[in-house]
Amino acid sequence: MTSSKQCTKLGKKFHKTDIYLQICLYIEKGKIPKGTHHRIDLVFASIFCKISSIVLTYSASKETKMSTGAGSGTTKGGRGKPKATKSVSRSSKAGLQFPVGRIARFLKAGKYAERVGAGAPVYLSAVLEYLAAEVLELAGNAARDNKKTRIVPRHIQLAVRNDEELSKLLGSVTIANGGVLPNIHSNLLPSKVGKNKGDIGSASQEF
Repeated sequence: MTSSKQCTKLGKKFHKTDIYLQICLYIEKGKIPKGTHHRIDLVFASIFCKISSIVLTYSASKETKMSTGAGSGTTKGGRGKPKATKSVSRSSKAGLQFPVGRIARFLKAGKYAERVGAGAPVYLSAVLEYLAAEVLELAGNAARDNKKTRIVPRHIQLAVRNDEELSKLLGSVTIANGGVLPNIHSNLLPSKVGKNKGDIGSASQEF
C-alpha cells in the first residue's frame, strides 16, 4: 500500500488535486475497511498511470514548442519577443502562379477606384492565369503541328484566331509578326475540270 509521503511525491510530480492524498490518509487511519485496501490501490494505480502519461505527454509537447519557438525566432530591438513565423505569399495561399501582391499594387496605383478589396487582386490573378494558360496551350499545339519546339508570334496568332472565344476577346488586337490566317476565296480557286474531255472551263465562263 502506498504511504502518504509517496502520495505527496506523486501529487507534486504530476500536479494533481488532493483527492488521492485524502483517500490515502483515510486508508492509513483505518476509516476504509481493510479488505478493500488492495482493490482501491489497484484502481487508483491504474487511474494514476493514465493521468501521469497524459501529463507527461502534455509537458513534453509544451517543452518542444517552447524550444522550437526559442530556436527559430530571433529577437528584435532587445525585447526578447520571438519573430513571427515565415510569411506565406497570397499567391501560394490561393494556389496561383500569378503574383497577387503585385496585381494588388497595380490596382491601387492605377486609381481605378478609391478602395480595393482583398479578393479583387486574387480574382484578377486567377482570370489572367487562366487566359494565359489557355493561350499557351493552344499556341503549343500550333507549334507542334508545325513541327516546332519554340512558340513564336505566328503560333499565338494561329491559336487565337482559330479559337472562337479568344478571337472575339482579342478581335481588335494586332499581334506583331503574327501574319494572317491562310484563307483563299472560293472564287479565286481554279475551276474543276468537266467530266467529258471537251468540257473545259467553268460554267461562269459560258455565255
